[in-house]
Amino acid sequence: MNVKKVLLVALGCVGLALGAVGAVVPLLPAFPFLMLAAFCFAKSSERLHTWFTGTKLYKKNLESYVSGQGMDLATKIRVMVTVTVLMSIGFVMMHQVRVGQIVLACVWVFHILYFCFGVKTRRVPAEA
Repeated sequence: MNVKKVLLVALGCVGLALGAVGAVVPLLPAFPFLMLAAFCFAKSSERLHTWFTGTKLYKKNLESYVSGQGMDLATKIRVMVTVTVLMSIGFVMMHQVRVGQIVLACVWVFHILYFCFGVKTRRVPAEA
């Protein structure tokens, strides 16, 4: 196993751990960390990738997005609110760095636009 694969597996494991924590902790988003894990496992180990795509964590959080069906509205809102809160903290802490505030504001706007218009909203069937 070469160094690149070892680093990708390690980064995938970190992403998986943070994604698992994010699935439980409301402030930490699971989605980006699980996407990182999926990417790293796909590039490094077919066995790990196959295992990961079979887990409940993957199926609940990523499967619909990866298959092109989009995300459900509640997940989209949770991701946007989390990013908004975290970027707001950074924005306030950069009160003396105007360029930093402008960059953060631009990243936030593009993030919101992407999630509103770039990610499909998947309809979740009503539970009986």
